[in-house]
Amino acid sequence: MVVEDEIIVEIKAIETLLPIHDAQLLSYLRLTKKRVGLLMNFHVPVLKNGLKRIVNEFPDSEWEKRQAPQAE
Repeated sequence: MVVEDEIIVEIKAIETLLPIHDAQLLSYLRLTKKRVGLLMNFHVPVLKNGLKRIVNEFPDSEWEKRQAPQAE
């Protein structure tokens, strides 16, 4: 789901969010050239415990560290 043509929201209802769910949302962000996504899991007692914000190409992201050329 895309909200206001800015944020991608991925809705789940699963026991536990896994790294593959983060990767899935990040792939959606990269393909659509969006910056922010929300991963929402409704299978939790308190909804705030089921929210995760993902930012595409965040300055301190692991993705940028892997893409930067290594100094030798």
